[in-house]
Amino acid sequence: MIRGQHLLGMRGVPADTIYGILDTARGFKEVSRRTIKKVPSLRGRTVLNVFYEASTRTRVSFELAGKRLSADGVNISASGGSTSTSKGESLLDMAQTLDAMQADAVIIRHGQSGAPHYLADRIGARVINAGDGQHEHPTQALLDLMTIREQFEKLEGLEVALIGDIRHSRVARSNLIAMKTLGMKVRVAGPATLVPKELCDVYGCERCDTVEQAMEGAHVVMSLRLQRERMVSGMLPSLREYAVEYGINSKLLEKTRHEAILMHPGPVNRGVELAADIVDGSRSVILNQVENGVAVRCAVLYSILGGEQP
Repeated sequence: MIRGQHLLGMRGVPADTIYGILDTARGFKEVSRRTIKKVPSLRGRTVLNVFYEASTRTRVSFELAGKRLSADGVNISASGGSTSTSKGESLLDMAQTLDAMQADAVIIRHGQSGAPHYLADRIGARVINAGDGQHEHPTQALLDLMTIREQFEKLEGLEVALIGDIRHSRVARSNLIAMKTLGMKVRVAGPATLVPKELCDVYGCERCDTVEQAMEGAHVVMSLRLQRERMVSGMLPSLREYAVEYGINSKLLEKTRHEAILMHPGPVNRGVELAADIVDGSRSVILNQVENGVAVRCAVLYSILGGEQP
């Protein structure tokens, strides 16, 4: 397990640690389905949720996880000028201030790659990366793996098609690292501007010329959100053309195995990344990912901070 450590990314996290978190998350998912969705595992511990970027799924998921473990949670949104960062306070000054309040864990989402690492080197609290720039989003990868494991019971040897904006996706990076660690086979496809060959070489995945090639025989299809807020001009011809060339529809899903599942980290641009009908279709496990997000974040907090079994 990872007790007493940070969770900054999936690089270097061994397979047995990943499986340990997923096993623990299974128990916390059961807690979330009880009438009383609360256990005393982290009673008396303080968890700070510091979000420098707007977020709904991840922020609420971490907040719920802390509450279900009975931790004392404080939520700080640095977007929209609601904190002292709008007055010029640096990330380090803010971190030291928070650290002086004796937090046990700081969960941080930041637009700059490496911000969680910067904090982890300078504060006493454990740091959990909730997404940094174009670097990593480790808890999203863990909840994705939990969702896949629920469908297939195993992970090693499964074939995954990652479609879309690989270049800007921290979700893709964390998944590529974790899936390689677990012996999964990943193929990627998308516009050449968004799926650079050098990135595929670094992460050891197969780059396909077409979406059809990537999806052929896949167990899992994971579509990625177009991160237009991080793109410079000229990376996409138009959303309409992207939808025609790289959007996933029911006909394309026929290329996969009959038991294949469809995933997306959300929020989905319906009619662009995914046809509207398959978002809610029988193969979609998008809402399962959302539910598993709370369980995985409970497991990560529990594993890092320690506590009683659920």
